[in-house]
Amino acid sequence: MNFPKDFLWGGATAANQCEGAWDVDGKGLSTVDVIPFGPDRMKVSRGIIEMMECDEDHAYPAHEAIDFYHHYREDIALFAEMGFKTYRMSISWTRILPNGDDDIPNAKGIEFYRNVFTELKKHNIEPLVTINHFDTPIALIRKYGGWKDRRMIDAFLKLCRILFTEYKGLVRYWLTFNEINMLLHMPFMGAGILYKEGEDKNQVNYTAANHELIASAKAVKLAHEIDPENKLGCMLAAGQYYPYSCDPDDVWEAFNMDRDNYFFTDVQARGKYPVWAFRRMEELGVKIDLTEEDRKALEEGTVDFISFSYYCSRCISTDEEVLKNHSRGNAVFKAVVNPYLKASDWGWQIDPLGLRVTCNTLYDRYEKPLFIVENGFGAVDVVEEDGSIHDPYRIDYMKKHLEALRDTINVDGIPVLGYTMWGPIDLVSASTGEMKKRYGFIYVDKDNEGRGTLNRSRKDSFYWYKRVIESNGENLD
Repeated sequence: MNFPKDFLWGGATAANQCEGAWDVDGKGLSTVDVIPFGPDRMKVSRGIIEMMECDEDHAYPAHEAIDFYHHYREDIALFAEMGFKTYRMSISWTRILPNGDDDIPNAKGIEFYRNVFTELKKHNIEPLVTINHFDTPIALIRKYGGWKDRRMIDAFLKLCRILFTEYKGLVRYWLTFNEINMLLHMPFMGAGILYKEGEDKNQVNYTAANHELIASAKAVKLAHEIDPENKLGCMLAAGQYYPYSCDPDDVWEAFNMDRDNYFFTDVQARGKYPVWAFRRMEELGVKIDLTEEDRKALEEGTVDFISFSYYCSRCISTDEEVLKNHSRGNAVFKAVVNPYLKASDWGWQIDPLGLRVTCNTLYDRYEKPLFIVENGFGAVDVVEEDGSIHDPYRIDYMKKHLEALRDTINVDGIPVLGYTMWGPIDLVSASTGEMKKRYGFIYVDKDNEGRGTLNRSRKDSFYWYKRVIESNGENLD
């Protein structure tokens, strides 16, 4: 059993976690630039603490990150050495439009991404570009209040038109919003949302969600109009919910948690809101402004494929005692520890079969090709005296997940376009802001305090993944 001959092997990063150069060449201020390292990070990401500019009391990991902005040729050469067929990356909105809705784009920003795409093409690597990856211009938050305002749709489409026009022929695969369902969990990071005193948070969140869904649909239609060769995907933070027990209450709870998680994708793939979503909003006292024009836009802007991140499955219970044993992995999601699974040092439970379950669930639900655009293992790596880095734990994690994916394709018959593991090169963690939580095949010499040479070096997993791609997934050992 093997992977399809045209399977897109690669890796995935995000501008805010790798580019750095946060104030270079005309780039404007974005949400990710003001999210600090340390105990306030999650509070800012959730909109609990308002931070609209940088101060001297915090460190901001995105400011330098791993400086991909000045190292992209070196990094792409390393990706090519591994044999990448595709590289998933994101656009920094404020590198193109510093204020988010400028009439004239920033020429230096346009040039940078053109250079990156050209470099990728030189190495026969297909760009897979996320238009918005946890990235809202601060100027638009000040002006509109982020995605709670409908005018954000036009601002986003202005960006999209520039991208689709400027990079026609260079980029064919696009994702509209990264992990769009994160909006409900980290509203500032996900949608630039800050709550005013007395505001109904549910109303604000679902209003913003509605605007992002309309923007996504209109972007899909626009992309197809500008270049019929464009393929557009949605992207969600996936991971099947398991009931903790066979108690029907636990089963129903898991069912509803999955429903909530797939809410955005239901709209993006089917072109309309599901009946249950309207009932859920009604129960919460939420009313969204959905015009006939909006409904038509949603219907006409369905995605071509479903992309998602998968790191672990989730487990849920209705038992108050069980709920006390909360899973440490991806703390933004409500979940309890699954007693049948082992976990990483950061509490992410390891479940390769869960990837197969998730793929089957998504395909059963939408009947559109799938693309796994994030999957990886965060760990502390040790550099030996001779400079070597042995990471058998990462290889083992990925091998087992790729075995599950191979079964998904060959046994279950699910169409999967490709696989881009998360963080092929060490980068800043979105959830914690750490560097020591490393995902990469490529080590970057930098620590949590920002010290280091930024030199790149190959881990054992680098050579392992190279063999995997050379054999098109036949050799996973």
